[in-house]
Amino acid sequence: MAVQDAMKASVYTVALWALLATASAQVPPSTLTKPASPQKAPAPDGFIQRWLLLEPIGVNGLTESAVQAIVKKEYFPNQFTVVPRDGDKASVGDKQLMWHAVDTKNYNVNLYHFAHGLGKPTSDVLFWAVTVINCPQEMRDVRLAIGSNAASVWWVNGREVISIYGDRQTVIDDGVSRRLTLNKG
Repeated sequence: MAVQDAMKASVYTVALWALLATASAQVPPSTLTKPASPQKAPAPDGFIQRWLLLEPIGVNGLTESAVQAIVKKEYFPNQFTVVPRDGDKASVGDKQLMWHAVDTKNYNVNLYHFAHGLGKPTSDVLFWAVTVINCPQEMRDVRLAIGSNAASVWWVNGREVISIYGDRQTVIDDGVSRRLTLNKG
């Protein structure tokens, strides 16, 4: 998850992503830790390492059309623009799910480790992730580059900017958004 052409700064940009996860035979050690500071800049290579993750939402269906419907369904109010805090809760159906602030040690956010560490389901689930990038100045013609091993849809400032469907091997930056303008803030 690198912010190409804009590694050092971005506008107050909220990137939200929905990911449909499938089972994988992984065994932690976890690559995720609790944040040790209030803010964390992207890594020198541009990878975003600070995330707020909502506990997994159970879903059914892994066909491309089912995934497209699943990731665009409204699960909780303002889901495309919300900026939660660690410990906040969201009502999804009849469940109260909690937001968790995490830092990743790697270029990726291992959602299997996240769910497994909480004792939550790791298969046939949807994850919501939020991050905030503060930009000292407006930045034009930047791109969001993403990699995902399952379907994922990414929003910046409430607008969908890139989506990948289908189960796949993770490849760093195998999806790139159109050129974006990140506002100062």
